[in-house]
Amino acid sequence: MEAKKSKKAAIENQRGSWLLMGLVVALAFMFVSFEWTQHDVRVAALSSDDESIFVTELVPITFPEEKLEPPPPPENKVVDILEIVKNDIEVTDEVSTVSEDMNAVHEIVWIPPVVETETVVEDVIHVSVEIMPEFPGGTAALMKYLSGNIKYPMISQETGSQGKVIVQFVVDKDGTITNPEVVRGVDPYLDKEAVRVISSMPKWKPGVQNGKKVRVKYTVPVMFRLQ
Repeated sequence: MEAKKSKKAAIENQRGSWLLMGLVVALAFMFVSFEWTQHDVRVAALSSDDESIFVTELVPITFPEEKLEPPPPPENKVVDILEIVKNDIEVTDEVSTVSEDMNAVHEIVWIPPVVETETVVEDVIHVSVEIMPEFPGGTAALMKYLSGNIKYPMISQETGSQGKVIVQFVVDKDGTITNPEVVRGVDPYLDKEAVRVISSMPKWKPGVQNGKKVRVKYTVPVMFRLQ
C-alpha cells in the first residue's frame, strides 16, 4: 500500500527557502534607503531682521503704590476780635445818699442759731456690734441648755426626721428673747419644738454699741438627732 504525504510536511521542507528570500528582500530595502538622496532642498537661514520674532517683550516690574496718610486738617485758631468802642459817651455816676439821723437809737435783735440734732432711733436692730449678746455661761452653757430642754416630737421619731433647725431671734436691751423665727427647718414638728426651746431661754447679756445697750439679731442652730 502506498504511503500518503500530508501538505504540512511539504511546507516544512520549503521553510529554509522562504527565510532566505525574506533576508534578501530586507537587505535590498536597506540598501535602497541608504542610497536614496533628495535634490533641490534649500535650508533657509534666519536673518537679523527675523530675530525680532523671538525677542520676548520685557514687562516692567511694578511696585504697589504706598498710600500716604492725608495731612491733618489745619487747626482752627480762635482769634479774639477786639471791638473798639468810641469813648464819646458821658457816664454819670448817680450815687444816692440816704440821710441818717446820727442821734437815732437802733435796736439790735439777736437771733440764736438753729442747731439741727440727729434723731437717734432707739429700736434699731443691729446685726454686728462691739460686744455681741451672750447666753449666761457662754456657748457651752447654751448647748447644754438646748440638749437638756429639747423634747423630741413622737411623730418625728416615728418618721425618722432629724437634722439641724436654724432659728433667728432678737436679744433686746434687757436680754429678753423676742421674735424667734425659723430660717432653715427640717419638718414642721421639729421647727415648732426649736422655736419653743429658744423662746423659753433665760435672759441673755445684751449687746453693747458705743457704750449703750442695743437690740441685736442673733442666730442659733438647734440639732435634732435620733439615737
